[in-house]
Amino acid sequence: MGFTPTETIWFNGALVPWADAKVHVLAHGLHYGTGVFEGMRCYLTSEGPAVFRLDAHLERFYQSAAVYELPIPYSLDQLAEATLALVRANKMENAYLRPIAFFDAGTLAVWTKECPVTVAIAGFPTTKYLANADQGVRVTISSIRKYPSNAIPASAKACGQYINSARAVQEAQRKGFDEAILLNQRGEVSEGSGENIFVVKNGAIVTNDASADILMGVTRDTMLQLAKDLGIRAEVRAVTVDDLMTADELFFSGTAVEVTPIREIDGHIVSGGKPGLVTQRIQQTFEAAVRGKRPEYRKWLSFARQAVSHV
Repeated sequence: MGFTPTETIWFNGALVPWADAKVHVLAHGLHYGTGVFEGMRCYLTSEGPAVFRLDAHLERFYQSAAVYELPIPYSLDQLAEATLALVRANKMENAYLRPIAFFDAGTLAVWTKECPVTVAIAGFPTTKYLANADQGVRVTISSIRKYPSNAIPASAKACGQYINSARAVQEAQRKGFDEAILLNQRGEVSEGSGENIFVVKNGAIVTNDASADILMGVTRDTMLQLAKDLGIRAEVRAVTVDDLMTADELFFSGTAVEVTPIREIDGHIVSGGKPGLVTQRIQQTFEAAVRGKRPEYRKWLSFARQAVSHV
């Protein structure tokens, strides 16, 4: 996902010019990956731009920070309003948003005690995360295994953890694929490099949970709610490679990829090489929800024209 610079970034409490949002070369987070982040999206609706599931993303942001004992010096309400202010200031419509908090320069000891915390929120116009997403992507099962949660907590969305994902994507793209699927240490399916995975079999959807060492995605949660509302049976359990190879349909979910069909795994064609009907139903409902076309999902939208109000 390339980015086009916008006018401003929210940086430690203020909107500053894009070029001025700088970090010291000795920032602890740069050297040791001691930071947490979120990915959110803003969508243009008939009532102006709206951030999808802003509260859920920021709640996970704080949960990730707590895992790493990283004290964020702003409240959730302050960061929610900062996000909407950023959207307004940059006149964003369809955009990707990136909150990040990390231990800044203070020491190069591994212990973070002496490090201040920097918090920023950036955003930029965005398109599809994966090439060929509309017709379905080609994936490979990576030789890179997902780290176990008893070593690095997969429940946290932390900066340093994504070196694992980067290695898997590098391998996949060298081999000519769009994306990678990582297995966990037990050989079960975990997730993509930055996406959760769903299997469609006999009209039902199947996905895994935290026991598979996945990040519990906000979009994953959305998929399960949409499936329930559409009358599509959902099962949460361990997913195997055999499940992938015998699936009627497969799709990724995530903030960046949204709902992306998978049409091939290591040369094995899925769903006739095109998006399946169940995937399309969920994808179309998701698209309507994020763009404010489904009133029952309005609760998931935070409109940039208004200040945040929490009851």
